[in-house]
Amino acid sequence: MRYYVMTLFPEMIMEGMHTSIIGRAMDRGLLSLEAVNIRDFAEPQRKSRIDDYPYGGGAGMVMQAEPVYRTWESIVGKIGRKARCVYLTPAGRVFDQPLARELALEEDLIFLCGHYEGIDERVVEEIVTDQVSIGDYVLTGGELAAMVVMDAVSRMVPGVLTNELSGLDESFSGSLLEYPQYSRPEKKKKKEVPQILLSGHHQNVDRWRREQSIRRTLERRPELLEKAELDKKDRKYLQELLANREEM
Repeated sequence: MRYYVMTLFPEMIMEGMHTSIIGRAMDRGLLSLEAVNIRDFAEPQRKSRIDDYPYGGGAGMVMQAEPVYRTWESIVGKIGRKARCVYLTPAGRVFDQPLARELALEEDLIFLCGHYEGIDERVVEEIVTDQVSIGDYVLTGGELAAMVVMDAVSRMVPGVLTNELSGLDESFSGSLLEYPQYSRPEKKKKKEVPQILLSGHHQNVDRWRREQSIRRTLERRPELLEKAELDKKDRKYLQELLANREEM
């Protein structure tokens, strides 16, 4: 997977991504990242300024179309073809695990990080293939959002995670939250690890974890259950939980 990020703060992207699991994956050549400074493509007479006042008036400034387009053009020239271009914006589709899996199938991804009051709509219409939001709130720029998306997508790239199954068996896999996890010691401040996890009976452990995922999702994110992949045993357990709720 090769990432290209169009940004006003390339150092923020590079420093933020070269850490932990993602950084090690880059060192192993499984991922690559290039942050391209949009200011480098500003008009020479403007001395790296890439913003201007919006037509129609209003507060704030707007990123101009031409520097953004030239930045994108330089990346496409390097790749040798047009690649999927993701614009991070509150007006976009809300990012989720299915979209992370979808984007992980690409060989190259281009990200566009906005600032100020936004980006000239003409260049957005011309180069952007996906508009993506990481939530219903506003950030000072798209860099943090781009890093969130790249982190989630990278976990789906084969070889990035040490355990090949861990990218699948996590929160939001099958639209369920992840089950609770425990490690040593067995007893901590009078709280013990559930005995079933010490039993060595893998089938029972798997069933317990599945039920805990359903319980946790019902308690914390019940709306996810509407699209969860539940089998007959899951549905029976869910009905029991709901019945117990009604009795309380």
